[in-house]
Amino acid sequence: MATHNETGKQGEELAAQFLTGKGIKILNRNWRIGHYELDLVAREGDTIVITEVKTRTSLYGGEPEVSVTRMKQKTLIRAANAYVMHYGINLPVRFDIISVVIRGEQHFIHHIRDAFYPMM
Repeated sequence: MATHNETGKQGEELAAQFLTGKGIKILNRNWRIGHYELDLVAREGDTIVITEVKTRTSLYGGEPEVSVTRMKQKTLIRAANAYVMHYGINLPVRFDIISVVIRGEQHFIHHIRDAFYPMM
C-alpha cells in the first residue's frame, strides 16, 4: 500500500477513536455506493454525522481541512443523500470535518462540527 494510503487509513482510525471517545457511535467506515464514498458515518443522538477525514504529515500545503473544497462538499452531500435513501433514514444530517496531522509518534486532531451545510 502506498504511504499516502497508509497515512489516510491511520488518520481515519484516529478520527474514529476520537469520535467514539466523545460518545459518538460509528455506523460505517468507508461506505461506498457507485462512485461515492463516505469516510465515517456516525450517529450522535438523533443526528447522522457524515465525517470527512483529511490527514497530513506536514502543514506544507496548509491545514488538511482546506482540501474540502466546494466541489468536494457537493460530492459529500450527494453521497449522504444516497446513504440516507439506501437505508431509509429520516433523521437530520450533519457534516463534520476531522483534520489529522501526524508527525512521527504524535498526532493532532481538529474536529470541525457543522463544517458546511447542504446548499439549496
